[in-house]
Amino acid sequence: MQRPMQRPGQRQGGPGSQRGDRRQEERNESGMIDKVVHINRVTKVVKGGKNFSFSALVVVGDGQGRVGFGSGKAKEVPAAIKKGIEIAKKNMIKIAMAGTTIPHAIVGHYGAGQVLLKPASEGTGVIAGGPVRAILESAGIQNILTKSLGTANPHNVVKATFEALKLLRTEEQYKALRGGNEPAAEGGEAA
Repeated sequence: MQRPMQRPGQRQGGPGSQRGDRRQEERNESGMIDKVVHINRVTKVVKGGKNFSFSALVVVGDGQGRVGFGSGKAKEVPAAIKKGIEIAKKNMIKIAMAGTTIPHAIVGHYGAGQVLLKPASEGTGVIAGGPVRAILESAGIQNILTKSLGTANPHNVVKATFEALKLLRTEEQYKALRGGNEPAAEGGEAA
């Protein structure tokens, strides 16, 4: 079998590769996992030329069921990412989890974005595209099936995913909502 051509000095990827695992935990000094979902360059045409600024959509999570997102804007990319992280930390939500997955299937809607989230069995992994994957990995969900329906706009996909995660409830929460603290009804008894 013929080997693919290799440039001089180019290394073959493998266990000893310098690139490493691209999904490596990106924990910062505060123990949070932050992931940049999307960076947008905005150009404003003015009398003297063009002004460039950047907006960064960032997701932050603790890997234990708390996750948030934020959008930062600045003249430089690192400053925009830093602002996005600060905003994301301020509006974090706690999500209901059932072990390493979610308690039930749900569809989240935001604008033209729809995101379907379905629980998965142990060992499935995170089956998700870019923005949804970033949220679920930051939240600490390890087994889930997802499908992004409708728009591909990262902002609307992220917001639709958060709407779905906010609507998740555990079995205990549903029982409490329905007043499920009475004993189970016995069949055939007349009161």
